[in-house]
Amino acid sequence: MRSPARTAIQIGIFLSTAFVTGAAGQERLREIPFPQVKVTDAFWSKRIQTNAAVTVPSCFRKCEIFGQIDNFKRAAKLLGGEHVGTQFYDGPVYKVLEGAAYTLISNPDPKLEKYVEDLIKIIVAAQEPDGYLYTARTINPLKAPPGSGPERWSNLSQSHELFLAGHMYEAAIAHHRATGRRTLLDAAVRNADLVVRVFGESGRPDVPGHQEIEMALVKLYYATGDRRYLNQAKRFLDLRGRYQGRAPGTTSRRPEYTQDHLPVLEQSSAVGHAVRALYMYSGMTDVASLLNDAAYAAALDRLWQNVVRKKTYITGGLGARREGEAFGEDYELPNDVAYAETCAAIGSVYWNHRLFLSSGNAKYLDVLERTLYNGLLSGVSLDGEHFFYPNPLASDGKRAFNMGQATRQPWFKVACCPTNVCRFLPSLPGYLYAVRGSDVFVNLYIGSRTTVRLAENEVAVAQQTQYPWGGEVRITVRPARAARFALNLRIPGWARNEPLPGDLYRYADAPPRGRVKVEVNGKAAPAKPERGFVRVERTWRAGDIIRLTLPLPVRRVVSHEAVAANRGRVAIERGPLVYCFEGADNGGSVQEVSVNAATAFKAEVRPDMLGGITVIRAGKHTAIPYYAWSHRGAGEMAVWVRSK
Repeated sequence: MRSPARTAIQIGIFLSTAFVTGAAGQERLREIPFPQVKVTDAFWSKRIQTNAAVTVPSCFRKCEIFGQIDNFKRAAKLLGGEHVGTQFYDGPVYKVLEGAAYTLISNPDPKLEKYVEDLIKIIVAAQEPDGYLYTARTINPLKAPPGSGPERWSNLSQSHELFLAGHMYEAAIAHHRATGRRTLLDAAVRNADLVVRVFGESGRPDVPGHQEIEMALVKLYYATGDRRYLNQAKRFLDLRGRYQGRAPGTTSRRPEYTQDHLPVLEQSSAVGHAVRALYMYSGMTDVASLLNDAAYAAALDRLWQNVVRKKTYITGGLGARREGEAFGEDYELPNDVAYAETCAAIGSVYWNHRLFLSSGNAKYLDVLERTLYNGLLSGVSLDGEHFFYPNPLASDGKRAFNMGQATRQPWFKVACCPTNVCRFLPSLPGYLYAVRGSDVFVNLYIGSRTTVRLAENEVAVAQQTQYPWGGEVRITVRPARAARFALNLRIPGWARNEPLPGDLYRYADAPPRGRVKVEVNGKAAPAKPERGFVRVERTWRAGDIIRLTLPLPVRRVVSHEAVAANRGRVAIERGPLVYCFEGADNGGSVQEVSVNAATAFKAEVRPDMLGGITVIRAGKHTAIPYYAWSHRGAGEMAVWVRSK
């Protein structure tokens, strides 16, 4: 395979962002792309390796078993028969393909690479001559599945034609980055050119029913330099909430459900389908950053404030209602019927990472980290083959909350969550570091190593830590030549006595006695954060070591009084991890568990339990990390327990 570091598309995606302005006209941060970051720690490297060895091939097998890949064969006239499954059945194939491509970058595998290349040949053969690619219609336009509409683009509120196109673009970009080959990328460009011809400035004033293509078009703009794709992304966003000229069937009967109830610049409250909303907010953030659009930025801030201050679960989960997989009203955060879809957690990570890169403010990383370690990681089992679609914060062990079951499942008819996890995990290293000018930012504390280019210098950075179990972080810096620059260390919100920005949650106990400490080569350095980062600027030399100490006491968390479900209840967390009480550790039931100011906590390392965890003894009860629940059969679980 061609080295991904040399592909033109990587240069287009990542280096061009260095010249984009962010909030207040500042230069936007540039993420260190994940092919340049090697994760070495015990916690995340196991998850990434399991994803490569188990999740990717398992998801491909499921796409074969349930007919998604056969649909492409039928559209390519390589197989007979009618379309099977829903109108959006193509989506899982694209997402697993994206995950496989990302996996090939860090884990070259000739067998997987051949599978990917053979699959891409089938997908490209299924594409119609003008670039249209939608197996639900191509196989037999007269027998398209329900929701597809009688003809192209005629039922955009339900057809997912544009949503699927976006996922195809992202898979194509990932494949080109992994191999340098353009087979799928050229197909993506043909499709995007068709989209621009149909929906461009003088074209149809319609919008996707399920947002996603907006993010993908921006990526395609980076990849090709073709400004039409960026313009089209903005046009799709600007047309939301504006119905003049739209054809019948292209507007949802429930416009709030698809965030089509108001123009995006007038929206201030997160409503409707949570995943659609978060994908839209991510696309808006891309556009706002690229175009330095103050009106977009203001709308995004209003929406973010509403989401984080009034609609986010303590786990970072989003989406309170099963009906419509939707946000609820402000402070509507039920626990046992919480939806908190895994895809929504991933969408939140996408959005908050973009907001951080455009602003440099660590508050967005605080939300990202909480979501990553809790509401996202809970979505996949330790074995990499079983998944949660919703992620409730309480369970009686009997109610079938997970698409008809009370435990993680190997697959779903709507398989968005397994395949989203599949493509997210190999990209995780790209969230660890960022650069702006001569400033290096350490966003997440995960054992890793990377090399950062600063002007004409190269700086090797190696991070060692037992995080999230331990709060000691050692970072070794090795510039090729001694140079003055700044290393910015994020001080997590939980270490600054703030669970999340705002007053939705607060700690019920006093701040810990231990304090955050920063040392450079054994000497104390100032540790007062600004915008969530401690900035250490000096002339760095090869072998310099910076040590960060983050105290990790067990903390009790309480909710805003307006959250009815949590009144008189408390949750516990340690560092970035939210804990839960599971029946398996507490005599089969959690109904009598209570935690109050007098409860004595003890953290206990259990390397033999659930892949190696730290449990918390809370008086006579035992709590485990939320992400690790439901690995021992169906049973009771609660995050929020009585406080008296």
